[in-house]
Amino acid sequence: MEKLKNGHNSSLIHSITIKEPKDILKHYWSHTAFRPLQEDIISSVLAKKDTIALLPTGGGKSVCYQIPAIAQDGIGLVVSPLVALMKDQVSQLKQKGIKALAIPSGIPLSELDALLDNCIYGNYKMLYLSPERLQQELVIERIKQMDISLIAVDEAHCISQWGHDFRPAYLDIQNLRALKPEAPIIALTATATSKVLRDISAQLKLDNEILYKNSFNRLNLTYTVSAVADKNFKLEQLLTRSSNSALVYVRNRKAAMQTAQFLEAKGITATYYHGGLTTADRTKHQELWMQNKAKVMVGTSAFGMGIDKEDVDIVIHTEIPDSLENYFQEAGRAGRAGQVSKAVLLYNKNDEIRLQNQFIAVIPSIADMKTVYKKLNSYFQIAYGEGQNESYPFNFNDFCQTYSLRSILTYNCLQMLDRNSIIKLSKEFSKKATITFKVAHVALTYYLVKNPQFSEVVQTILRTYGGVFEQVVSLNHALIANKATTSIKKVHEILLALDQDDILDYTHQNFDSSIVFLSPREDDRTINAIGHHIKAHAKTKKEQIQSVKAYLANKESCRNIQLLSYFEEEETEICGHCDVCLKDKSIQKEDFLPISKAILNQLKIKECSSRDLCELPYSEKVILSTLKLLLEEQKITITPSNTYKLL
Repeated sequence: MEKLKNGHNSSLIHSITIKEPKDILKHYWSHTAFRPLQEDIISSVLAKKDTIALLPTGGGKSVCYQIPAIAQDGIGLVVSPLVALMKDQVSQLKQKGIKALAIPSGIPLSELDALLDNCIYGNYKMLYLSPERLQQELVIERIKQMDISLIAVDEAHCISQWGHDFRPAYLDIQNLRALKPEAPIIALTATATSKVLRDISAQLKLDNEILYKNSFNRLNLTYTVSAVADKNFKLEQLLTRSSNSALVYVRNRKAAMQTAQFLEAKGITATYYHGGLTTADRTKHQELWMQNKAKVMVGTSAFGMGIDKEDVDIVIHTEIPDSLENYFQEAGRAGRAGQVSKAVLLYNKNDEIRLQNQFIAVIPSIADMKTVYKKLNSYFQIAYGEGQNESYPFNFNDFCQTYSLRSILTYNCLQMLDRNSIIKLSKEFSKKATITFKVAHVALTYYLVKNPQFSEVVQTILRTYGGVFEQVVSLNHALIANKATTSIKKVHEILLALDQDDILDYTHQNFDSSIVFLSPREDDRTINAIGHHIKAHAKTKKEQIQSVKAYLANKESCRNIQLLSYFEEEETEICGHCDVCLKDKSIQKEDFLPISKAILNQLKIKECSSRDLCELPYSEKVILSTLKLLLEEQKITITPSNTYKLL
């Protein structure tokens, strides 16, 4: 999108009524032009037509439902599995002066009731829900009362068992069609085969939907697969040569921290991101990278969704990904502004063994699922037929040690139980705690006068809990942190200080997650009911991993053509600059000067696609390699519509 130089006053935006999509884009986003297909998709939704938008990473999917929601009366309903993405989009919309609200799966029913009322009567434009919320009667009843302008299904591939991240809770989205038949549905995804697209249409009960599919062809992105003995050395070499922001993907939390430390020791500023960080630390590390205070972000697959950073010119994978869908999406975070960029996959001989151990061997079978589910019920001493809607703090490591369970396989089983709505697994770090005040109210008031930094948290506790001066009270850190607008960590630190100063007794125990049982215990019957999902998931995962192995092994076909073929996009034109294409050393022997002049002369006349330029009287490989050279020398650039023009 072409950006305006002047900004806008966000405090005035909500009072201004704007209906035309281009005017909304200009006023709220300060852009004067849409990216490819965005305007067509928006027009389709505004015409009340069901729509599927298949836009690769960086294609600007969120604008395709945000602008139609703003342009119409009522509220746009967005279903998304990504809590971080929901929070990020709501925050951005609020900064623009647009009323938006996110209701992920962790909010208590008492707060949920008030939030849904706000959506009915509060003139909100966007409501974000997790798919699990659609299984709650309260949510469904309130949606009936809302004036829904559109229904957006983000990460729509999650509704298909053939997709790479199937979530059975998505199947309940189809109920919205009966609730709000007049509201068009827009389903959005970055990666989907034709089989998955057909399944999306069927499961969402779409009516004569229009498919808008952008090409997966990223002409400015060079794909390279390198077999290396020393990954750290190669990583340092690649990042030293790169002048802009970089993104490095690793397999686990430990590797994220260690790789960032290694780069820092080599003089390359780096930070890290993984799912085990607190919300505050995730935000802090992400901002370091977004603000270019750290050149490199080292992250697990938990990082990147919804992140739009235009100056990333290299994405490096240090281990083999588990699917080409995930790889393509993560690699596509390079070159968002159209600049020449690289996607590098590093591997060695041990990685294929690791691929077997880390992925194939830990795909849950029905027997594995039954074992973990039974142990889970035994761990919490839940009787047969009991347990529904009960919540428990959960120490994953203790659970695995108690029953001698393999941690990765057990975690995958828990994830499968979560996705099939048997349990709700929260990965937020939590503490079980009790408090009781040891001093009288007057003494506490005097103490807070001397220590005003503790006042907000203490007053919040007093307003939230009764009887804290007379009896032991169980305390919810997250609730207090939210009401006091601070972090869970800060609440914990303040309570420790109060305990040390003999103001209160504070007992606490750490847990790395919590579990809510969504259905009563029925042992084998519970697992048998989802047996077909378990088998389909195992089959899909094995096929995806086989495709990754084939991609690594294929050193004869252009990398770009291989990826496009996987996503069923026909392409015969080689990229000319991936590791496979550059094996042909004859390209290096050609005299590029006359070819460069011919290309530049052609671009003086008009913008051209690579197909147009290949009509010049030179070999296709040499023309494509010359284009790569001219891009690197910044003599030409690529437009959003994949044509070349002079700089």
